[in-house]
Order: sequence, then structure tokens, then C-alpha cells
Amino acid sequence: MNIDLTGKTALVTGSTKGIGLASAKGLAESGARVVLNGRTQVAVDAAIADLLGALPKAQVSGIAADIGTAQGCASIVAALPQCDILVNNAGIFGPQDFFETPDSVWQTFYDVNVMSGVRLSRAYLPGMQARGWGRVVFLSSESAFNIPPDMIHYGMTKTAVTALARGLAKRMAGTGITVNSVLPGPTLSEGVAAMLGDAAREAGKSVEEAGRDFIAAHRPSSILRRLARVDEVANMIVYACSPQASATTGAALRVDGGVVDSL
Repeated sequence: MNIDLTGKTALVTGSTKGIGLASAKGLAESGARVVLNGRTQVAVDAAIADLLGALPKAQVSGIAADIGTAQGCASIVAALPQCDILVNNAGIFGPQDFFETPDSVWQTFYDVNVMSGVRLSRAYLPGMQARGWGRVVFLSSESAFNIPPDMIHYGMTKTAVTALARGLAKRMAGTGITVNSVLPGPTLSEGVAAMLGDAAREAGKSVEEAGRDFIAAHRPSSILRRLARVDEVANMIVYACSPQASATTGAALRVDGGVVDSL
């Protein structure tokens, strides 16, 4: 399958590392002009250099903005008034017991993980509709269905994101625009690698081996039996953004390694 996104502009939020950067690389490799986003200019510049190192002919730029605020989202739209592809990837996670999670943490998770996608979709979808083509992808998680007891605040936001994508797909029915969510399972991003690093060193194991131990202990329903790679998740995102995915909309596309025990 040859995915050709030549002439399309793609904005990927939270794309200075991890799944976001891998998705940006995949979109750029398919010919899209890619706009990266991160909270700091230093991080954005480093990600641009990384992407150009892998794809010297890529069309890539970046916008430094905190998408967890209305002002940050507005600054992105001001710098990039329209796009053809919007990947709402930016998100935060972290374990915290329900009874020790204050309102401020709940609000921060909701603002970053949910409201960023609300604000940017509201800004960009009308232009996509006027042009008769568009792709919007929300990064959800297997935690949307498999709510972690130690991250209820996180799981709730991912359930909300999945519902948001489904609702927007119905709202944009018949317009040539597709809206989907992608649900990764445990993935070997930089953050997860750092989390597993200490345990791996203490046990004299590689990070990959520590990842398999983590899956066995914390996601025993996994069929894959290992952490996914960021590029494996990015492949689904790139496909969902492609012309070939024209009949895929309103879907919760799982890249969870079979963690969610459901048909």
C-alpha cells in the first residue's frame, strides 16, 4: 500500500518524542508537510532536527505552545490557520491514588488530554469541511476501556477522548472528513523506558526484558506479551490519516496488543 499525502498539511500535537514524533515521521515519509508541536522551542527544534536527520527532504516546521491552555491552542491556530490532518496526540499520564488526587490534577489532565483536542478540532474542522477533505485522529488508550485503578483520572480522560472522536465523526457525517481514535496499549516510549530503566538495571535485564515482565505483571491479558514500539502505533495513525482510510470513521482503532479482552 502506497500512502501518498503529498500536498496535505498535518499538525501533530505533543510530537517532540514518542508516538507523536514517530507519527510525524510516518506522515512526512508519506509526503505530508508536517508541523510539530511541543511546550518549548528547544524541544521543538530538537525534534525537527531528529526528523530531518531521518528524512532530509521532509517538509517540517514546528510551533512551541502549551496545548493544555486555551491561549496555547489559540497561538497554534494563529501560526497555522488551517490544516488537512490533525493528530491530537498530546497527553499526560501518571499513577496517583484516587483518594490522593486533588481537583487541580483532575483539571490539568482534562485540559491537556481532552480540551486540547476539543479546541483544535473546533478550530480546524470548519476549514476541512469547506475543502471537502480532512482527517482527525485522537490518541486514546486501552485505558479508556481497561481503567487502571492507580490512574482513574487518566483513564477517564481517555474514555472521554474516545467518545469525543465518535461524536465528532457523526457530526461531520457526509463531509469527506473522518474522525477516529487510536488506542495504544503499553508502548515503549521514552517515558516508559525511563520508568523501566531502574528496575531493568537492578535485575540485570534489558529494558525490553523489563517490559515483558511489566506486561506479565500488570497487563496479563496481553496477547502480544511485550510492549509495542512507537512506530507500530504510528503505523495505525498514518493509515487513519490516509486517503485509503476513507471508509474508516467513528472507530476506536486498537493497537493494544490484545490487552482489552473483547471481541
